[in-house]
Amino acid sequence: MYAVIKTGGKQYRVASGEKLKIEQIPADIGQEITLDVLSVGEGDQLKVGTPFVTGAAVTATVLAHGRHDKVKIFKMRRRKHYQKRQGHRQNYTEIQISDITI
Repeated sequence: MYAVIKTGGKQYRVASGEKLKIEQIPADIGQEITLDVLSVGEGDQLKVGTPFVTGAAVTATVLAHGRHDKVKIFKMRRRKHYQKRQGHRQNYTEIQISDITI
C-alpha cells in the first residue's frame, strides 16, 4: 500500500516504514504527526481525493531536523565586471512513515 501526501508545497509517494526528508515543520523530535492524503493505492486500485481522501491519514514520527548541503549560486555578466557569489542551505525535517490508514 502506498499514499501520496502533500507537505511544504511538494508531493511525496510514501509507503509504510520509509524515511524521507521534507521541508522543515515545527515539531519536536520523537513526536507523532499526521499528514493529509491526496491519493491511496494498493495493487491496481487507486483512490483519489478532491483534494484529500476523506478518512485517510498518514502517521509519521519525526526523527531529526537538519540542513541540506550548500547550494552555490554564481551570477556573472561578461565584460561588465559583475560577479556575485551566494550560498544557500535549506532546512529539513526527517520523518519515518509508521502507518497509512484508509
